[in-house]
Amino acid sequence: MADLSPPARLLAGAEQLVWSTYMVAREFPFTILPLILISFVSLSVFAFLVVLHIIAPKPRAPFPSEKTYITTTPDGITSRPLPCWFDRWDAERKLSEAAASSKDAFDVPDTGSVEPAEVEVSVVIPAYNEEKRILPALEEAIDYLDNRFGRPTSEDKKKRVGSPPTTPHHRQVFRKTRQDNTTGGEAAGYEIIIVNDGSRDKTVDVALDFSRKHNLHDILRVVNLEKNRGKGGAVTHGFRHVRGQYVVFADADGASKFSDLGRLVEGCEDVVDASNRGVAIGSRGHLVGSEQVVQRSALRNFLMKSFHFVLMILTPPATSRIRDTQCGFKLFSRAALPHIVPYMHMEGWIFDIEMLMLAESAPPTPVIASDGSVIGMVPGIRVAEVPIDWHEVEGTKMNIIKDSIGMALGMVILRGSWMFGVYRRRIT
Repeated sequence: MADLSPPARLLAGAEQLVWSTYMVAREFPFTILPLILISFVSLSVFAFLVVLHIIAPKPRAPFPSEKTYITTTPDGITSRPLPCWFDRWDAERKLSEAAASSKDAFDVPDTGSVEPAEVEVSVVIPAYNEEKRILPALEEAIDYLDNRFGRPTSEDKKKRVGSPPTTPHHRQVFRKTRQDNTTGGEAAGYEIIIVNDGSRDKTVDVALDFSRKHNLHDILRVVNLEKNRGKGGAVTHGFRHVRGQYVVFADADGASKFSDLGRLVEGCEDVVDASNRGVAIGSRGHLVGSEQVVQRSALRNFLMKSFHFVLMILTPPATSRIRDTQCGFKLFSRAALPHIVPYMHMEGWIFDIEMLMLAESAPPTPVIASDGSVIGMVPGIRVAEVPIDWHEVEGTKMNIIKDSIGMALGMVILRGSWMFGVYRRRIT
């Protein structure tokens, strides 16, 4: 066998293993073989669960400094405590679980209770070494947000250009007829939260200089993470501290056209339910076959199609039908946040998919007719996929081969963790 090539030696070894297994099996009575098989399968499943518990990501708790933000003032720079709807929600949730019996502890429903909004829109921008790319994105965002929503310090919101999306009758069917406590009727303006994910360049300085130049005092807020968490970890951290009626995260490279935010708001209004829960995601699915995609390398297009195939296999029905899960431009209504953010685990590239899976698996809510009667139940939180303008931006931090393999493995871990109870819709 020493003279054989490596593939031949591997094949010969496999044949020898199969033959040895067959000879051993002949020595046992036929009735014992099923027991051996069952034992082998049971041990394999047990080993898989143990490994899954070990390798499944478990986010760290935030450091005290990560619950503060930096912003500019007319006199310089200041640091202030971050508002945090999540901490209050978490405390109320744990009290509810403590009040329940141990038998019913797993069935404590999501209350969906969240503090009223203080601004109309919160924009969360995860940033890691983005000093060279973040300025154009901020410029575009400010131009649109000022015109569409105005600033919270404005005396009269009528000064803004444009108008909010209308809500035709077919949307009203899925909305509460009374004022929802998450919308906070008086919410006005916007905020931008830049989550600095352990950058080693001058991302923070560039952002604060921009804030000072445009008088975005206490509107643009910078949160510094002491240790890099990944894009998903940065977005989740920012989402815990938002004050907006609508919450959107956008990539720092400005690849998505920010003025398409209006489309996302309208898309969210199209699917919002009786509890005012809704999600709208930017989609590049309509660009398949366009010049932007065709000009990509054959390897990148192959990996993209392979990833979508894995998605169809490993994700639940509604999520598997989404054409573009990875676009970095997604909007959530405030009422949807407590059904998604507290249960996030993934901090890498596939965090988007976990968000969509959590939306799909959220508790059902009643459908309210225009006369106020309940006409049915809607399972989960509905997601609108909205076509947006998008362009490739140089300087991506993604390693196509390495990160594609990592995303595929991450999908297996994510699906397995939720399927086998490693992750649960319960605070631990």
